[in-house]
Amino acid sequence: MKSELVFVPLAGWGHLVPAIEFAKLVLNRDENISISVLIMKLPLEFGVQNFIQSLTSQPRLKFIDVSLDEKTSSGFLSNLETFLYDFIDGHKSNVREYVQNISCSGFILDMFCTSMIDIANELNVPSYIFFSSNAAFLGLCLHFENLRKEQNLDTSKYINSNEELSILGFKNPCPTKVLPKHLLDSRLASSTLFLDGIRRFKETKAIIINTFFELESFCLQALLDSKIVPKIYPVGPIISFNENGNGRNSISEAKIIINWLDEQPDSSVVFLCFGSMGSFEAEQIKEIATALEHCGHRFLWSLRRSPPKGKFDMPSDYKNYEEVLPEGFLERTKEIGKIIGWAPQVAILSHPSIGGFVSHCGWNSILESVHFGVPIATWPLYAEQQMNAFLLVKELGLGEEIKMDYVISFQGKNNQVDIVSADEIECGLLRLMRKSEENEVRKKIKGMKEKSRVAMEEGGSSHNSLGCLIKDVLTHLPQEELCKD
Repeated sequence: MKSELVFVPLAGWGHLVPAIEFAKLVLNRDENISISVLIMKLPLEFGVQNFIQSLTSQPRLKFIDVSLDEKTSSGFLSNLETFLYDFIDGHKSNVREYVQNISCSGFILDMFCTSMIDIANELNVPSYIFFSSNAAFLGLCLHFENLRKEQNLDTSKYINSNEELSILGFKNPCPTKVLPKHLLDSRLASSTLFLDGIRRFKETKAIIINTFFELESFCLQALLDSKIVPKIYPVGPIISFNENGNGRNSISEAKIIINWLDEQPDSSVVFLCFGSMGSFEAEQIKEIATALEHCGHRFLWSLRRSPPKGKFDMPSDYKNYEEVLPEGFLERTKEIGKIIGWAPQVAILSHPSIGGFVSHCGWNSILESVHFGVPIATWPLYAEQQMNAFLLVKELGLGEEIKMDYVISFQGKNNQVDIVSADEIECGLLRLMRKSEENEVRKKIKGMKEKSRVAMEEGGSSHNSLGCLIKDVLTHLPQEELCKD
């Protein structure tokens, strides 16, 4: 029986790349499935357009551009708070037009694209959510959806509070200071729209999560026991192994970085990288530089320029690092350090010389670090990254804290809430890079590295879970519980 699935991802790095890698996994498992990935190009250049253009259709995998014209797409930017939801809703007619001309068996929807459930319902086909974050964040979203929609609680009272909450899927009380502000603030239209989307998860046939049972067993079991969500299929870790930064680095740029790493001793280099939207102002950069120089460890630092104040855009590469670094820093650290722009992160994390990773705690970065057994020092910036940091440090014991509640704002002047001092950073780096025999985090993440690989192999938890999902897609037979055995 042939089955054609329609994937509707969000065209941002953290959503599009894992969705496409997941699509490839599905196709590799069953030749009876074909997939159309519908591309909705964002009006701002977030660094993914070249990647999208590089995508080539393969047998049973097609990339279909359903983007709106540039003027219409840019028009949604007039209201940044609701932009994302207006943008996705604006594509419904284009999506509907495409799927009416194919034999669609079901929709795989990004966590933000729940309005497309309407089209699946019109066609009388099932819809599934591809949740590109972790199970803990899913539990958090469901918890707040319940507080706001079922209990009519004004969660704005938790903003800037020191309360700790018992939340579905967390073993420890969770401080409100590490929870996403857009989730707490009931006054924001974007917060209401987000939770409306979470509520619609319950209309779908299943939720596919980029995680694996051994990593988040407590949370996944709590979600299953709660019976408030559809079936759950943990199918991760789904990782893109593209070694040139998914097209953002030239082959020569990547080679220069790897050649430098080749010259360093095993597990001796701390890698600092803060994701596609991560950047700091000059004052914070100087504190990081001071900490790196004082701690004395070898380092590879992805340092990128913040957008102009008041402009919502991607960071860019510096033409001259000396303009923001302490005077003489490059000369004094030339034997132990290297500064780069955009980082080919997978190629770097997989290198044996890397001993630690200072990360913004994006979920894809965490999964990559776990897969390669590299301990993390947490420095979250936005979205759910503060909660991810709490998950890593307090729930899973797989990270060291530099900060857990650091937040930058993309509204207005792009100002940080505080400056992390060189002393704080240095202490975090020293804990991160402790020798293996003294480093419990390193031991734990090495163990989880092996579990992450076994999970994806034949007979592993995620391999089995994907098999159950494919059976679900092909037969529409009910599955009573998570397939983890």
